[in-house]
Amino acid sequence: MRTRPARTISLAFSVLCLARAAEAGTDSGGLSAHDLALLNRLTWGETTSSAEEMKALGARAWLERQLHPAASDRLAPAAQAEIDALAISRTPMAETVVTQTAMAQAANKLTDPDQKKAAQQAYQQSLNDLGRQAATRQLLRDLYSPDQLQEQMTWFWMNHFNVHMYKRDIRAMVGDYEDRAIRPHALGKFRDLLAASLKHPAMMRYLDNDQNAANHINENYAREIMELHTMGVGSGYTQKDVQELARILTGVGVDLNPDPPKLKAAYQPLLVREGLFEFNPNRHDFGDKVLLGHTIKGSGFGEVDQALDILSREPATAHHLSAQMAAYFMGDDPPPALVDRMAKAFLRSDGDIAATLKVLFASREFDASLGKTFKDPIHYAVSAVRFAYDDRVILNTLPMQNWLNRMSEGLYNHETPDGYSISAAAWDGPGQMAVRFEIARQIGSGSAGLFKPDQPQAKDQPAFPQLQNALYYKAGLDQTLAPATRSALGQAVSPQDWNTLFLASPEFMRR
Repeated sequence: MRTRPARTISLAFSVLCLARAAEAGTDSGGLSAHDLALLNRLTWGETTSSAEEMKALGARAWLERQLHPAASDRLAPAAQAEIDALAISRTPMAETVVTQTAMAQAANKLTDPDQKKAAQQAYQQSLNDLGRQAATRQLLRDLYSPDQLQEQMTWFWMNHFNVHMYKRDIRAMVGDYEDRAIRPHALGKFRDLLAASLKHPAMMRYLDNDQNAANHINENYAREIMELHTMGVGSGYTQKDVQELARILTGVGVDLNPDPPKLKAAYQPLLVREGLFEFNPNRHDFGDKVLLGHTIKGSGFGEVDQALDILSREPATAHHLSAQMAAYFMGDDPPPALVDRMAKAFLRSDGDIAATLKVLFASREFDASLGKTFKDPIHYAVSAVRFAYDDRVILNTLPMQNWLNRMSEGLYNHETPDGYSISAAAWDGPGQMAVRFEIARQIGSGSAGLFKPDQPQAKDQPAFPQLQNALYYKAGLDQTLAPATRSALGQAVSPQDWNTLFLASPEFMRR
């Protein structure tokens, strides 16, 4: 009986694909206008190579591959080589954090004011470099990974479980947080994702749970778990539930000391250490708790597991997450009936993210929204570079990082736990449009610094974007443009002018 709903959804999706192909006047092996719109929505932006992959596999098989990506990376060798060369890819996070902490401590011990200032600046610059490396790795994956849905959902969940990298030493942790806590679970079970975020020192540092101990309760993390990460505001939990969850989370934190804490004999079996993460029973409140009506006996870290089981299986959690995923892919105010169907799939599959998304992608409501969702800054910047250069690997992501900062959606740079807004109204103001036009001009006129290696005396390598490509002409992308846009493009006086107008067009702003 458990497999029957999944089969029903799969059959419905197959029928829907055939019906859409028929409506578009194509056979199931071709790329229809719907296929192109689907490609643009579920990737970081359509490209000629991604269109060819979808055409070769067929829309249904392509989507199944996106929902269930291969276990290993499939990046282009040049992009993977850039990632492999990063220090964060070669040095374990725990080692990096310990080194950075020692650097800060040494700077603070200096007595000479000038030497102290210089050492503290060097420490901050070292942290900044680690943050830039994390952003570089993320952008290279967004640009070139064939598993585009996984990369989109990695960004979605990073925003959902937001940490601000400029708090404390999180810059030394954020790359690992994304790579090892979020990305492996982006299309898996939500319960695993929730636990991975909880066990990562970046989250513990950001929401101060490393300061949460018996008789010194800190409710920050407990509140955000319930308000943002799981059930959502107004979903029925009380302040007492927040307090009880905070008690459950006492002793959950971070320890950089290589030696375990001194514990009495009865507590030694209860110690949990995984890298820098630690559950210290000395700091835990062992009293019984009542969370959402469930009694949880004081036992140690097992209480945390019980709490995560309860929260991840709450109907309010299923509805809250389904509404957020629908809004991310469809735009503001997704249809309540669709959200309800997604929430049922979430509960039926025990929080399977891919299964929940499959209900979304198989819906008529989703189909009707294609091409109408306004791009937020990261979708705009990444889609522009993807369209301009396809699978030609850029050598420098710093221009993209700077563009995102200018558009107020810098990577890992949202201060509050709620993450960046996914509402169109947050990103379609006049100032935002002016910055986007400038970015369109930079990309459209040449390499925009993307092919100038981030090295002293490095020279900018010649590169010119190819926007009037096979995807534009042969796939019929030009026919999706409004008459006003086609008229404006027809009056362009140079390739640079044409590129700028295309990247700044209303159609390119949507997905």
